Amino acid sequence: MVSNLLETDLENILEDAFAETEGELLVVDPSAETVEAIVEAGIESDTLPELCLLADEDVLKDVMDDFLIASKAADLVEGGSLSLRVLSTDADNALFVSADRVVALVSTGGRVAALSSDDAEFVEEVFSTYRDAFEEAEEYRLRTPAISRVRETMTEEIGDATREDFDDVLASMETARGNGDGLDEVTVSLLVAAKNDVLLYDISKWGEDVGIASKATFSRTKTRLEDLGLIDTEKVPIDVGRPRLRLKLGDDRLKDASVDQLADVVQSALN
Repeated sequence: MVSNLLETDLENILEDAFAETEGELLVVDPSAETVEAIVEAGIESDTLPELCLLADEDVLKDVMDDFLIASKAADLVEGGSLSLRVLSTDADNALFVSADRVVALVSTGGRVAALSSDDAEFVEEVFSTYRDAFEEAEEYRLRTPAISRVRETMTEEIGDATREDFDDVLASMETARGNGDGLDEVTVSLLVAAKNDVLLYDISKWGEDVGIASKATFSRTKTRLEDLGLIDTEKVPIDVGRPRLRLKLGDDRLKDASVDQLADVVQSALN
């Protein structure tokens, strides 16, 4: 039996698990909190093993509804360091399983215990069981684009200033969920576009091309923000066809706010 850990959060446990694992690390039946922590730690880690995450479908759907997490997870998936699959049955505990160690996570009273074993026969049996289960499980497909691709294409097609504002607003937010009640990635994209006088056509075409949302979704969200007085539009004539709309900030509170305050101002207005 190797040393066990008792921590106040998952960060140190994940750091230890990543550092101690060579090859694959199977993560079985993690909680939503654990999935989020794995994605955040994975983005920051320089010693990331190949993560094979086998999780409840409802947990994955709930976590990946947040653009802030899903876009980072998509980066890890595209980079080949994370695979997501759907667990068909519950495990007794959340497990981290490598070829030479099994760790069970037990959470209680705001603390996390990592109970670990390196018994060769036991580890081999558990690893084999869940490796087979992972191979047979259905892949969980992310619909969210990778955050690195979002940033790269926004810089290329919309401009550095808008992309920097986009990053700053996201950094000020705890979640970005597309539930219609708060700020999501479409709302943030339109706000920073309005701050930088970008055409609605340009930001919505970029958003559809990169996979954030359809042009129709951008248009509906623009109308909602306009009805609330948060953004304005002005017509820009073009050589052929109908004039296009330039986005502008409409609320004086937004015009006066720093970039990292935009989210709070808009959330207040939405409420």
